[in-house]
Amino acid sequence: MKPKKMHVKKTVSSIGSYFLNGLIALAPLLITFWFFSFLFDVVKALLAPLKTISVPLLGSLPHHEVIVGVIIIFLAGIFLKSLVVRSLMELIDVLFYQVPLVRPVYNGIKQLIYAFSPSNKESFQRVVLIEYPRKGLYSLGFQTHKAAEQLRPDTSNTQWYTIFIPVTPNPTHGFFIIVQESEIVPLKITTEDAMTIIISGGIVQPKHFN
Repeated sequence: MKPKKMHVKKTVSSIGSYFLNGLIALAPLLITFWFFSFLFDVVKALLAPLKTISVPLLGSLPHHEVIVGVIIIFLAGIFLKSLVVRSLMELIDVLFYQVPLVRPVYNGIKQLIYAFSPSNKESFQRVVLIEYPRKGLYSLGFQTHKAAEQLRPDTSNTQWYTIFIPVTPNPTHGFFIIVQESEIVPLKITTEDAMTIIISGGIVQPKHFN
């Protein structure tokens, strides 16, 4: 009986091992597929009004509203090179800033998108380590600017900086803190490297790291 039980136990163990190996191999693919599928559904929901636009040769295609949306964005990028269109967008900005309830929402979203734009080289000036949320614990953060006098806790000549500390796995959320220059530990890594580490929770690190 013992050899038979050992054989059954070994077989069950092998089946479990095969299943675990398959799960580990397929999980990244499945999660990635789910993420982009979810993102695609969100985009489709946002672009649903474009279904009413009848475009020759596109109306019969599945998800044609997404194609129409991409075309509109592409054309907007071209037209924004025009002084007339750019002036019109600036006028729309001015109008939005005049509406009390709309102004803070519109301005906040615009600044956030601009901060994460690849063309913006000033929002995240450098990657730093900050002793946060308590002594002995360090967090990755981005130095964004020198703190204005109105934001400083004292009137001394000490230099204070504004720091954005993103959270894992969504770096668009985080904490805004103001710290002294002496409490900032600058790191010699790029913003892209820091984002990779933050989004993955430290699991994935750039290959050029030792």
